[in-house]
Amino acid sequence: MDILVSGLLLAGTYALVAMGLNLQYGVARIMNLANGELLVLGALASFWLFVSAEMSPLLTIFLVAPVAFAGNWLIYRFLLLPLVKRAKSQGHLEVDAILATFGMSFIMVGLMLSIHGEYFTYEFLTQPITILGSIVALNRFIAFLIAVAIGAGLYLWLNHTRPGAAMRAVAVSPEAAGLVGIDVARMSAFAFATGGAVTAVGGALISTFITLDASIGVLFTMKALIIVIMGGVGDIRGAILAAIILGIVETAVATLIDPGLTLTAAYLIFLLILLFRPQGLFGRRAT
Repeated sequence: MDILVSGLLLAGTYALVAMGLNLQYGVARIMNLANGELLVLGALASFWLFVSAEMSPLLTIFLVAPVAFAGNWLIYRFLLLPLVKRAKSQGHLEVDAILATFGMSFIMVGLMLSIHGEYFTYEFLTQPITILGSIVALNRFIAFLIAVAIGAGLYLWLNHTRPGAAMRAVAVSPEAAGLVGIDVARMSAFAFATGGAVTAVGGALISTFITLDASIGVLFTMKALIIVIMGGVGDIRGAILAAIILGIVETAVATLIDPGLTLTAAYLIFLLILLFRPQGLFGRRAT
């Protein structure tokens, strides 16, 4: 039971990391390799607001989210949209986007090192609680609940609103979406900005129970990529289920075998998905 509870809480963390990248890659078609750095930047902002203004991290997310949304909108508008317009194919766009965001990740790391070049951590809601007989920290449980709320909200919005339907249409076929009057560039920018906001909020929440530094973002990017590919690009349901699978497997490996093998287990799952179900858990096979 301890493995199940701890695995589900870890899954909440991974879901927060992956949902933003899923929107950016699934709708805007941008493989954002600076996703992890954006998460750490959101965490750093929450840390500074907590330390300097004594603001609760649960309140900082209401500041971090709109700032991250605006910043990512500007990044898409002035850095990535020109790449989208000049790309001759989806493959060409992916290569350009990977190179651009890879460089952007180094810029963000440099900025964070200049602002705060050390590890940062703080104590917030660290008191233990009991869930199904397992003792866990309250901050992890709250982050899990917020991750569930964000995932449910995104799923309902994408599947039960007109803007969500338009976004799903862009994810399926930008060309066809444009033919029925959808502003593809605007919808892609909105998806990229929303994904960035979700990622930054995830960083603010994760900062309450994980010690971070400017260079750790690449690890979160890799985990997010595994979850997105495993769950199916652009599918929120798949991202959540993939996060649950990864969280439980990593917890089981760390508890029963060796904590040093958790990353190995994650990539083994990733390779199996690529070999036997490359479209993801909820994706459709190409015809």
